[in-house]
This record gives sequence, C-alpha cells and structure tokens, in this order.
Amino acid sequence: MTTTDRRPTGRPTDRLRARRGARTAPRIHPAWWVAATTFLTAIGAAGFRATPGVLILPLQEEFGWPLGLIGTAVSVNLLLFGLTAPFSAALMEHFGVRRVVAGALVLVATGSILPIWMSSSWQLILCWGILVGLGTGSMAMSLVATVTGRWFVARRGLVTGVLTAAGATGQLIFLPVLAWLAQNHGWRAAAVVTASAALLVVPLVLWRLHDHPSDLGLTAYGAPEGTPVARPVRPVVHPARLALGALRDASRTRVFWLLAGSFAVCGMSTNGLVGTHFIPAAHDHGMAQTTAASLLALVGVFDIVGTIFSGWLTDRVDARLLLAAYYTLRGASLFLLPSLFSDEMHVNMLAFILFYGLDWFATVPPTMALCRSAFGDRAPIVFGWVFASHQVGAAIAAVGAGLVRDELGTYDLAWYAAGALCLVAAVMCVAITAQRVSPPSLASTTSGATGAAAAE
Repeated sequence: MTTTDRRPTGRPTDRLRARRGARTAPRIHPAWWVAATTFLTAIGAAGFRATPGVLILPLQEEFGWPLGLIGTAVSVNLLLFGLTAPFSAALMEHFGVRRVVAGALVLVATGSILPIWMSSSWQLILCWGILVGLGTGSMAMSLVATVTGRWFVARRGLVTGVLTAAGATGQLIFLPVLAWLAQNHGWRAAAVVTASAALLVVPLVLWRLHDHPSDLGLTAYGAPEGTPVARPVRPVVHPARLALGALRDASRTRVFWLLAGSFAVCGMSTNGLVGTHFIPAAHDHGMAQTTAASLLALVGVFDIVGTIFSGWLTDRVDARLLLAAYYTLRGASLFLLPSLFSDEMHVNMLAFILFYGLDWFATVPPTMALCRSAFGDRAPIVFGWVFASHQVGAAIAAVGAGLVRDELGTYDLAWYAAGALCLVAAVMCVAITAQRVSPPSLASTTSGATGAAAAE
C-alpha cells in the first residue's frame, strides 16, 4: 500500500493529517478568530490614540501648561505612530505577531498609567509621546496587512476594510467614556481605564493571535486546494534594510512626493487638527466637553461607512479624481467650521460631522491603489512611508494649532490654513501620473512579492 492509499484513522497523527486537508478544516476557520482579535486590538489602539484629545483641557487646568506644550506630546505620539509602522512588520518577521502586539499593548498601558504620578511636562512627552506612540505604531496598518496577507485569500479585501474601519469604532467607543470619566472623576481615572483596557487585551492576543496558519497545521482561509501547509520563505534582505532601501529609491520619484505630500495634508486635517483640537475648540465656544467628545465620536460612525464606500468606488473610478474630490470637499468644510461652533449642538454642526466622518479615512483606499499602480510589488513598503508622512503632517498640525490658540486666543487661523492646504493637496493628486515607476531596486523581488501579498 502506498502513502496515497492510506486513509485517516482515529490516531492523533492521522487526525492531524486530516485537519490539514481543506475538506476537514474546522467549522470556524481560525483566521476569523485571528481577525476578531486584530479587530479588538485595532479598536484599542484607536482609543489609546484618541485619549489626548479628551485630556488636554484637564491637564491644562491642573498644571497650567500651555496648549502648545501639551500639543508637543501629542505630536511626538503621532510622529512615532507613523514612523514605527514601516518597521513593525520587520519586528513581526523576527519575533512573531503575537509577541510584538502583546509587547505593544504593555507599552501603551505603561505610557497611559505613569502620567498619573507625573509632575513635569517632559514626563508627559515621554509617556504620551514616546511610549504610547511606539506602542500604537506597532499596531498600525502593518498589523492589518500582515494578518490579512497571512490568514486570508478569500474575503481579503473585505477583512482589510473592516479592520481599517476598526479605528473609527475605537474612537466611537472610547471618546464618550473617557470624556465622562475625565469630567466626573478626573483625568487620572480616564488614564487608569485606558491602561487597564490595554492590559485586558493581552491575554486574548496570546491566546488567539497566532502568527501563521501553519502553526495550526492549516492553510489560509480560502486558499486553493493543494496549497502546502508551510510558512513562507523569509525575505533574503533584512526587513529593516528593505524598508530603508524602498524609501531611498521611492524618494527619487515624483509620484512618491505627490502621494506623500497629499497624505501629509490628510494627516494635518484629520488626526492632527480635528482629532486633537476639536474638543478644546468647541469648549472655547461654550460647548460642554462631553458633547464635543460625542460629536467627535460620531465621526467614527460615519467613517466606517465612508471608508468601505470609498474602497468600492476605488475599484470603479480613477483614484486621482477621487482624492481630488475628497480633499476639495474637506477643504471647503474646514473653511465653514469656525462659523458652526456654538455653545449648543445645532443641525449645521451635525451636518459637518456627517460629511467630515464620511471623508475622514476615505483617502486611504485610493492612496493605496495609486501606490500599488506606481510601485507594483513594492507598494506595501512604499505605502508604509507614505503613511509615515501622514503622521508627520498630523504631528505638525497638533503643535501648530496649539501654538495658534496660545498666541491668538482662537483656532480660526488653524482651520483656514488646513482648508487651504486641502485644496493644494487636491491639485497634487490630479498631477499624479498613472505610469508605473519601476527602477531596478523597486522591481519585484521575493520579499517584495511577499509584501504585496500582505497588503492585498
């Protein structure tokens, strides 16, 4: 009798062999448990990043620090969140997804809890800026790309969209709760809850966030029948060196700077400005902090719809035109925002929240599509650096808007400047050419193909 004639029996080794076949796969593929764990992690990461926007005013009231100084801590956080992303995938290759994410959650918890004992502003920058920035950066889009690339073949686009929208869900959940805690029990209570939430996810990550389907003797969800149960070959080039090399070569092209520049404006006009300073700006006009936080949380509700719909449109409409439309409409809305603030919530402000929420992350699918069109297999790495520019822009806006408020006593100039930059970004997107950029170092490689699979 040959090997192919043998059939599974009740012995453990045979049952393991049977489990490796597609026809005897588990009723619920473990990929869905991994995706669910990643979704919860992404929700938490978004909530941790949203915390500073709620605690800015309580910190200013207690310590008397200017908004520009507190905004510096936020800007460091946003900057590290972006710059960590291109390298977090390299850490996952060396140490595994589970260990990196668990370590990132511990970093976030540490950076959230230590400020309750702080007495100097540099401690805020260390905790909020560096520790939380590094932790959340390790759970950014590179985690989504790695999980979807390893665990899904079928439904990969859908899962990617849902995990990306998890950021909006985290904002929706955390902002009202943290604002209520800060107002009724003090900002330290909100910090403790944030740290506790991060630690509570760690056991789930260690239990369910498996590094690769082969760890369970399985193939990815939807993999063709006959796909071998084996880990992919590691990249020949060290991941960190590959990331830096991609940046060096992509930066020599015009399309990279147009994408990076427009996405930097996206970061300025969302996370850096609205995400960080909307609540203090609304409070300047007499609106209760909890009401302003609820409005900002509503952005997350509409963002889920907008991001998924934008992905659908990206498959059907020129991505450059989509981006131009998004930035133009966003700029127009920012020009109107100063006139919408008041001590109460009016219909006009709700209309702004609805529109802005739909447009919040809508730029991500077409920006990623243009990266893929221009840079081919190396697009995931290049997009990591484009995303880093997004966070650089957010960091600049977080500090700049705080300084504007300190000097002028109002945020109006910050809103108008962001609106003008959005119009500039719209022009930049139209100027992007559709021709693929293929310098030798950006050509397809084994490691690049692996990265492309991860982003798809």
